[in-house]
Amino acid sequence: MTRFLLSRLFQVVLVLAIMSFVIYGLIGLMPGDPIDLMLTSDPHLTAADVARLRTLKGLDQPLVGRYLAWGAAALQGDFGYSRLYVQPAVSALLPRLANTGLLMGMSFLLAFGIALAAGIAAAKRPGSRLDSLISLLSFSGISVPPFWLGLMLILVFAVTLGWLPAGGIVEVGKGGFLDRLRHLALPVATLTIVEAASQVRFVRAAMIEALRQDYIRTARAKGADEGRVLWGHALRNAMIPIVTVMALSFGGLFSGALVTETIFAYPGMGKLIYDAILGNDFNLALAGLLFATLVTLLANLAADIAYAVIDPRISYA
Repeated sequence: MTRFLLSRLFQVVLVLAIMSFVIYGLIGLMPGDPIDLMLTSDPHLTAADVARLRTLKGLDQPLVGRYLAWGAAALQGDFGYSRLYVQPAVSALLPRLANTGLLMGMSFLLAFGIALAAGIAAAKRPGSRLDSLISLLSFSGISVPPFWLGLMLILVFAVTLGWLPAGGIVEVGKGGFLDRLRHLALPVATLTIVEAASQVRFVRAAMIEALRQDYIRTARAKGADEGRVLWGHALRNAMIPIVTVMALSFGGLFSGALVTETIFAYPGMGKLIYDAILGNDFNLALAGLLFATLVTLLANLAADIAYAVIDPRISYA
């Protein structure tokens, strides 16, 4: 297991290094740079001032040279300075990271719990009315765009009923635990509905396949109760494809969180990256995109480790 983990961690670092170069190159190809923005905001800058600033910032160097200089600084924890927030990029990133971590964590756990319960209930009696209802709700959730669902939730629960706030993270002057939960309710509900709808289909299919196996018939023939058959035998063997889907969906929550955070004005990572790209804040955008890549890679590594925990036949020795 140790050798496997070291190998996978090396692959994570390698992929992260390749992606950092790709993202750095793509951002470098975007029109405009900080010096151009300074030039448009201050007409008194001369050509000599612009040339001196480009030299000072290293923008007169080739792309590879600039990337190597940035990479050397990043290895020491210096990801540059954020132009939009007038502070180091890491300092601007960390509070948003905590907000997104809370939003993603709650959405992921709720979606997983709902998908597990609904998928197992549907798989117990395929073709029944309950199975048809769950499938209908699942397909409906998959078909609904997150931005439309978020707007409808705001319209119903914030505008019409007035039960929940339409956006933000806390109410000015309050900011307690319950107030934070009220502001999280609508964005968490949006992400949970979208994610759970897609995951239910995978749980249902994996459970139906597991319940058709010979060991399930043997367990029932030996007198095992239905709860043990479902949770102890079928679910454990069905978890391998389910864990794979969960790992991929966890990384995909970042893209869904971008839309949701924008709709609800939630100050998280997705909104931060979006604003940084629009504002040509290259250092902040690069740091945020690299962290999103790291989250996806670590989620896949966690899935590989979970395989060995769930199924003793899988060994990485």
